[in-house]
Amino acid sequence: MLARKSIIPEEFGLSGLVSRVPRKPVFRDRVNKARFIAKNGSCTLAHKNIREQGRFLQDVFTTLVDLKWRYTLVIFTTTFVSSWLLFAMCWLVAFAHGDLDPERQNRTNCVTNVTSFTSAFLFSIEVQVTIGFGGRMITEECLAAIAFLITQNILGLIINAVMLGCIFMKTAQSNRRAETLIFSRHAVIAVRNNRLCFMVRIGDLRKSMIIGATVRLQVVRKTTTPEGEVIPIQQIDIQTESAITSNSLFLLAPLIICHVIDKTSPLYDLSAMELQCSDLEVIVILEGVVETTGITTQARTSYVSEEILWGHRFVPIVTEEEGVYSVDYSKFGNTVKVNTPLCSARELDEKPSILIQTLQKSELSHQNSLRKRNSMRRNNSMRKSTGSLRRNNSNLAKVQFFTPGDSVQNLNAVT
Repeated sequence: MLARKSIIPEEFGLSGLVSRVPRKPVFRDRVNKARFIAKNGSCTLAHKNIREQGRFLQDVFTTLVDLKWRYTLVIFTTTFVSSWLLFAMCWLVAFAHGDLDPERQNRTNCVTNVTSFTSAFLFSIEVQVTIGFGGRMITEECLAAIAFLITQNILGLIINAVMLGCIFMKTAQSNRRAETLIFSRHAVIAVRNNRLCFMVRIGDLRKSMIIGATVRLQVVRKTTTPEGEVIPIQQIDIQTESAITSNSLFLLAPLIICHVIDKTSPLYDLSAMELQCSDLEVIVILEGVVETTGITTQARTSYVSEEILWGHRFVPIVTEEEGVYSVDYSKFGNTVKVNTPLCSARELDEKPSILIQTLQKSELSHQNSLRKRNSMRRNNSMRKSTGSLRRNNSNLAKVQFFTPGDSVQNLNAVT
């Protein structure tokens, strides 16, 4: 059977009407870009298909330090138990010497009171750990036993030195100190000293300072050369004001690190819209020497385009209270909006009028805010004054005034 045609034409049907309705464009969230440096400073680079694994064994100490704690403890325990078991089998030289032969009861044994593998294992532990309970001891009967004693002592000292040094280095790693070096959650771009600047805030939570602290900024992005070569990770160093004026930072209180976006900056051609669409990543590296231990430490973080706020400025967090400077870390990452041109730094250099207009707008907004504050203060003061007048009037209404004639009449009425 043939399909029956509908009486209503297709263009006037439900599907046709829906197709004619203009649809709003749907903006899909951009897929999260792989970060080169995570917010906590760890590198997110994965090493695959490494064929020469033996290179890691050539530097065993560094490999042990880089391992996780659970693997380090397993290796620590396995190494000591294996060495004790190995030398326990060596101390069975007493069996080879015939110390367990009942016919040799009147002769001197190599090791006294070693009658089984368990006793040999306990004697191995006593020798290597230098416990020395006194029940088992070596004699001068066998030269082989003396050689085993010297060998076990030397190897035991080497194992102790390596394992204790490894555990000490793991507990005193420089990244532990970097946990108290903090960065602002977002970076900001705003006008400072009539120049467009990229700014981040850094701080130290400990009272012990970082000596010779230096800050480096790098822009990591994917680029393509004129020859068509694709560079997936291109690192470009950018200068900061601290690097230009001095060699190190005095990180006594939280500081705002400022990068002036000039002609040499990789951010020179980026506007506010282009920044949101770009795949660049700004890496901030803070290095210095720990004052208490003398170990060099490094703290890192990064900012992708979504974490860079255009037209914002950090709020001040250092105040003076009773002759002492106080830092409010609850406002460490807080920002406020300011009037900032949305164009790139190149356009600002080519058209200075844009910056002048922005400064005039910011000045007008600042004056308006001051006027609002003054008007609010005046209104509050007027409210307080009117309230006090009302209280005085109410108090005056409660007081009764008597004339001399009224007082005489009242006295006559009483009498």
